[in-house]
Amino acid sequence: MRYWMVGIVPLAAVALIAADKEPGYLPLHAIDLTKVLPPAPQEGDIRYATDRKIFKAMKARIGSPRWDLATSDVDLATPAVMRDFACATGIALSPTTTPATYRLLDTASRDTSNANNDAKDQYRRLRPFWIDKGETCQPKKDLGKSYDYPSGHTTKGWTVGLVLADALPDRATPILTRARAYGESRIVCRVHNFSAVENGRLSATVTMEAVRATPAYQADLAAAKAELAAARASTPAPDAGACAAEAALIGPSVLAGLKD
Repeated sequence: MRYWMVGIVPLAAVALIAADKEPGYLPLHAIDLTKVLPPAPQEGDIRYATDRKIFKAMKARIGSPRWDLATSDVDLATPAVMRDFACATGIALSPTTTPATYRLLDTASRDTSNANNDAKDQYRRLRPFWIDKGETCQPKKDLGKSYDYPSGHTTKGWTVGLVLADALPDRATPILTRARAYGESRIVCRVHNFSAVENGRLSATVTMEAVRATPAYQADLAAAKAELAAARASTPAPDAGACAAEAALIGPSVLAGLKD
């Protein structure tokens, strides 16, 4: 979903117009994440202090290979995210070569995005670079005044991970490792707080519980499973060297080893 600010007014009074909000497997507003997620951290909250420390710690990642991956992970369009999961699945995914899988991922992602953005509109939490100044891997102008909590990129990446793990259960570990890293790229990029990423995963998980129960999802999942099995047998695997380098980069969490 895209947002535009209306008028020149204080942030707290900004009116948001939502565009392109389409249902997926669920009706709009089927899930109320504000009843499930913890509220966005406020100043004085221990989670708020943790977010500040982690944002500042990520300064050390600027210009690193992990920073470069975070920059590559900025593109949220479903075809780009499919490419990001090629190594994890062992299949060169794309809307043209795996259209049934594309349809499944894109439709489920609409559901999780819709629920996530409803929650964002309620919490209206500032992104970290509006609280503590600092460089980001994504231009701030591209983000405008869009909100932080829960992270939409994390929700999308975790949704793709959950769906692909449903379709390729034997690849669940590398798929969900990549999904975890996809969300962590937003921390490295310094455009989302840790709490927003953590709860982006929860956001996707909660909504996907309802999505999975729909007959339409199960039918599309069956089609994707058949398509992916055929693709495995008939198409070359992604470059082994590039995949080994990616696995080494995302294996450890970016939070590992951080100290108070």
